[in-house]
Amino acid sequence: MRRAFALGSAAVLVGLLAVPLPTASAIDGVTEVCRFADPRFTEISGMTYSQRHDGVIYLHNDSSGGPLVFAVDAATCQTLATLTIRGIEARDIEAIGSGRDAKGRPVLWVADIGDNVDSWPEVRLHRVREPKVLRDRSVKARTYRFTYPDRPHNAEALLADPESSRVWVVTKQSAAGRIYALPEPLSRTRINVAEPVGDAGGFVTDASVSPDGSRFAIRDYVDAEVRTGKPPGTDPQRVYLPLQVQGEAMTWTPDGSALLVAGEKDDRLLRVDVTPAASTGGATDASPSQPPPPSLSAGLLGDSDGENAQQPRTQQWGVVVAGGLIAAAVALIGLIEWRRRRSPGRA
Repeated sequence: MRRAFALGSAAVLVGLLAVPLPTASAIDGVTEVCRFADPRFTEISGMTYSQRHDGVIYLHNDSSGGPLVFAVDAATCQTLATLTIRGIEARDIEAIGSGRDAKGRPVLWVADIGDNVDSWPEVRLHRVREPKVLRDRSVKARTYRFTYPDRPHNAEALLADPESSRVWVVTKQSAAGRIYALPEPLSRTRINVAEPVGDAGGFVTDASVSPDGSRFAIRDYVDAEVRTGKPPGTDPQRVYLPLQVQGEAMTWTPDGSALLVAGEKDDRLLRVDVTPAASTGGATDASPSQPPPPSLSAGLLGDSDGENAQQPRTQQWGVVVAGGLIAAAVALIGLIEWRRRRSPGRA
């Protein structure tokens, strides 16, 4: 009975998600750059810009994608190279960032920080030298282990300083996450302990520092927030993102004027224009003619005055909630099957 109910619920919700979604041009300042054709890009979960190669971004799949990082042309979405990180266990890779090592050389930080049940005693951060020549190759990683001072946390967002070896992680919580700074320098012989330095919104799925290091952005499933300076940052600016069923990847354009976003269930690479950093402080909106849209956590917890509700935003919430219910139904099916197979005397 429970299995039939879960299957029925999932079928209904899949039908809801089949409703055509608005095009990127439905939001001012959003354009579709190109579409990914590589069949390996099944669950794009993290993305960052290249510091060595103009017009190149690096991306990776979710936990099932293995220790692979793909170099992609940011104008055509064509795959240029596949980097296989040797000698690591790809437990739940969720984020990637562009930084520097102690000698100032460009590196990629590949973050194996996913922990859906908040149970891992430690998570891992892999540092890979960014290749000078883009071709399919095996690359070596330097691995650092770290944990949090209170308890394990799930995280999907990494902030890497493009000018130094400083790194931050943003946890993914339902109501509100936190920004944690990793020690500098990181130790390879012991488990590093991250230090909380600031707050973030709920359901954070990615983050990125601008190429000039002056700003950083944190996204959830619906919106992004741009802050000035290094984490924890100041002068938050809400940026309205296009509708995606499971938007989990984000990085900056090389000039820092826009964000590039992608998702697990979307083959589009989208560009979202960002207004220049506010000089007067305080929160601003990417579209001055519209009121600031609520964040994902605010939408779930309720808006005190309800005056910022917008029809496009309501439609986005329907997709996000439906996607969550589908995931819950699938998890219930798996649990029922697992218990059925373990029960004595059952085939």
